[in-house]
Formats: sequence, C-alpha cells, structure tokens
Amino acid sequence: MTESRPVAVVTGAARRIGAAIARRLHADGYDLALHYRGSAAAMQALADELNAARPNSVLTLQAELADFDRLPELIAHAVGRYGRLDALVNNASTFLPTTFGTTTPAQWDALFAANVRAPYFLAQAAAPHLRASRGAIVNLADIYAERPLREHAVYGMSKAALVHMTRALALELAPDVRVNAVAPGAILWPEDGKDEAAKAAMLARTPLGRIGTPEEIAEAVRWLLRDARYTTGQVIRVDGGRMLEG
Repeated sequence: MTESRPVAVVTGAARRIGAAIARRLHADGYDLALHYRGSAAAMQALADELNAARPNSVLTLQAELADFDRLPELIAHAVGRYGRLDALVNNASTFLPTTFGTTTPAQWDALFAANVRAPYFLAQAAAPHLRASRGAIVNLADIYAERPLREHAVYGMSKAALVHMTRALALELAPDVRVNAVAPGAILWPEDGKDEAAKAAMLARTPLGRIGTPEEIAEAVRWLLRDARYTTGQVIRVDGGRMLEG
C-alpha cells in the first residue's frame, strides 16, 4: 500500500487567490478539502478540473465561517475523508469599508468573525492533526495590517489581529507545527473596478511596477507549507516592494 498523500484544508478556495492556492497545492501532490461560502458553480468547476487530473483528490465543503459550529466540522470532514491533515490555509476573508463615525457593530462582527475568529478556531480544531503530521498553517494577512488604509480601519485591525495570532500560535504549536502568514500587496484589481488614476498611483508606489498574480501568492503559500522547514511566526510580504517607500 502506498503512503497517503499530504492533505490541506483551504478556506475561500472557489475563486481568485484561493483557487490559485488550491491548484498550486494540488500540483504539488496535496489532496484537498476546499471550503467555499457562496460560489458553488465556481467551486464545482474547480473540483471537477482537479479531480479530472487526479481522481478523488478534492473534497468540497460549503460553510458560513461566521457560524462557529461549522469550523470544527470542516476539519472533521477533511480528516474523516482522508485520515490525516498536513496543512491549513486560512485564505477566506471579508473586505469592506467602515467609515469612522458611522461604523456599525454588524460591520465589526462580520470583519472579525471572518478574518480572525474563524482562522483561530479552525487552527484550534486542526492542531491535534497537524501535530501528528508535523504540519503547518499559513494565514493570508495583508500589508494593511501594518499600515492604515483610509476608510478601512476595522478591516486593517482584523488583519493586524491575524498577524498577532500567527506569531502567537507559532509559539503555542512549536516545535510540531509551523505557523506563518503571507501578506499580499496589490494582486488583483477589485471585481467592481478601480479608477485608472488610482491604479496608476498604486503602481507608482510599487518598486516592481506591476500588480502581482494569484499564482505568486500561491507559490509563497506552497513554499511556507512545504519547504520553509526552519521558518515559523513570520509574515512574508508579497507586495512588489510596495512597503519599502511608504
């Protein structure tokens, strides 16, 4: 009997950066438990694509991550299907503006539930299995965890908490489980569009002079999971150098 392949849970995996991470890990030999919330058609298309390349290698799991009970359930389904867990990628995120003076508790709760609470309790549920496999966690942070983005104070605060969580869990879970984060810069323009002048201004502040690709984020995640054996508690910026000048 051949040894079973490594297994990764990836949240928010149906589209964009999450789908790129799923494809990269699958190409690297992982079997996958892929979470999605509402993008059922995109998730099914991705699962069909990956299962065609390697049969029975993808499990899809629908859940609203704000529902606490669903978090340990996601991990349980993954382990129940594959019998092991080697990686947790907390990619799912909520991004919305919060104008100071009119911010609501509902906005606060939505941002912190998706960006901090869900990653924490998914990690807690996954930890025993990751200890057994000497696995790893990668959280998707943001360069705005370090520097405020106007009109997005609560989002930035939630990502700053995620960065702190990354370092705290790196201590808690060492030496068995490594915990790191990737902080993307501009990777994809917003789906609802972005003003051309704003695009040009952003690129002018980016030393490499372009936006990044989802595949570049996915490769950073793969490296942290697979090859960065002496790296824990770190936040890897994949931002084209944008944080260098301010």
